[in-house]
Amino acid sequence: MNGLIKSDIKLGGLSRGGLYRHYGSTAEIFQAIVEHLMYQQADEFAEKIRQGISAVQILEEVFRRYETEMADSKHSLSIAIYEYFTNPEVSESNRPLFVQYEHSKKMWKELLNYGIQRGEFQNVDTDAVFELIIYAYQGVRMYSRLISISTEVPGRMLRQIKSILIK
Repeated sequence: MNGLIKSDIKLGGLSRGGLYRHYGSTAEIFQAIVEHLMYQQADEFAEKIRQGISAVQILEEVFRRYETEMADSKHSLSIAIYEYFTNPEVSESNRPLFVQYEHSKKMWKELLNYGIQRGEFQNVDTDAVFELIIYAYQGVRMYSRLISISTEVPGRMLRQIKSILIK
């Protein structure tokens, strides 16, 4: 079991058995993790947009977190999630990673369009910028588990995306 899940069990006072009494399967555990991460960020974006916070400020805050997460190869769930959801025994009809991807795309496009409408962002292809963000983030998270990646890489990548996006 992944170290992050283990630490969450410790913090929550659950044993491994307690975790499996709460969740019926490993699939349900991974589904809960993916959904929690997805909705947490979506709620954060929506709330800040509703408050009228600068799109650049929202982007900067998210990218600071992403840079930290991208540099932290020890706590990445990317490979575990990839391995689990590419397992042929996992139902393709559920397709939780595709659902998560589409949800992330919607959330990011709302932020990008918000920034464009406010005149803070260039009039960019929002699909392409979303793909740059998500594939840079997930790619570094996954590769950092396999090979040593300089801690400078995430910052360079995110700065380049900002240079394309921010006026």
